[in-house]
Amino acid sequence: IEVEIKDINDNAPSFQEAETELRMIETTAPGSRFPLPDAHDPDWDRNSVQSYELSGDEHFSLAVQAGPGGDQRPELVLAKALDREEVAFHELLLRAMDGGDPARTGTARIRVTVVDANDNAPVFSHAEYTVRVPEDVPVGSVLVTVTAADADEGLYGYVKYSLKKITEKVTKVFHLDVNTGVIKLLRSLDYEEGDSYELEVQAHDGGGLFDTAKLTVTVTDVNDNAPELTVTSSLSEISEDAPSGTVVALLHVQDRDSGANGEVRCTLDSGVPFRLEKSLEDYYRVVTARELDREQVSEYNVTVRAADGGSPALQSSAVLALRVLDVNDNAPVFAEERYSARVVENNAAGALVLTVRATDADWGQNARVRYRLAEGRVRG
Repeated sequence: IEVEIKDINDNAPSFQEAETELRMIETTAPGSRFPLPDAHDPDWDRNSVQSYELSGDEHFSLAVQAGPGGDQRPELVLAKALDREEVAFHELLLRAMDGGDPARTGTARIRVTVVDANDNAPVFSHAEYTVRVPEDVPVGSVLVTVTAADADEGLYGYVKYSLKKITEKVTKVFHLDVNTGVIKLLRSLDYEEGDSYELEVQAHDGGGLFDTAKLTVTVTDVNDNAPELTVTSSLSEISEDAPSGTVVALLHVQDRDSGANGEVRCTLDSGVPFRLEKSLEDYYRVVTARELDREQVSEYNVTVRAADGGSPALQSSAVLALRVLDVNDNAPVFAEERYSARVVENNAAGALVLTVRATDADWGQNARVRYRLAEGRVRG
């Protein structure tokens, strides 16, 4: 007796694991294939697994290969290039269907984890950084923090910083923290040594990709230099009859600061018979403003002051010591306009009759007075 047992579709296809995880690097070429778990159905013939479907993502498609025993083997096909920075995980649904009527189905979730590749270089937040700092900024100050971001993860996304094409001078002035991008000042700045520094900063990741940014540090001037006043030549003596406009001294002034901080104005003491005249750029001459009078003032100590335009202003000074030489411009003057004396008639020759006195305001030989009678003798 042969008994034919007819199968009925009382089992649905099922997967051994409800969820399967696949890992593929984001640089995987489109068209690449990956085996998927197959479903099992204890039913027979057409009531067993007949087809597969995949849903969930445009990046993937499904291919089904026939096994040596006629079974079907599903494969995941990469249809579109992956980008971990856009989507790091892809959730797919694999459905197995039998041929029953009605058909029964079973499902499994396919989770694709996109493994990072070093396909992104670091990118600075600015292609150029410009920093303005006064020259008196304290040592140790943070001048700027450069930042770069890398869309990769892990070692590929870890950014370090360095300075490129730097001189020995720059290494003594600036310090860059390789991990944070903080740039600090190592020593005092001096505007007069250099008013700007051009630096090249590089950000590189753990995979060797890098980006470069330009950093310009502009040093601004502060009023830290007093004017330099130099007496290039000067007289120590001048005749009191020297004409007005006689040059007494030549001066040179300069200030190492810039702008208003370096603009110098010179002045003289008030009340002296001298004036300042500008001859050339940064050069002055001191000249007499009127005729001198030694009998009124015989020596001058003239202070020349140079002040810059800073706030507060810095200044320096120089003293010109000048002695006025005498000319014979004063006649002797008798102490009395008229002298009288009484003389005894029997007076001996040579007896003192009277003493006259005259003084001269001049000096030295010009002030030495000699006396004589206008007629030489009076009645013998």
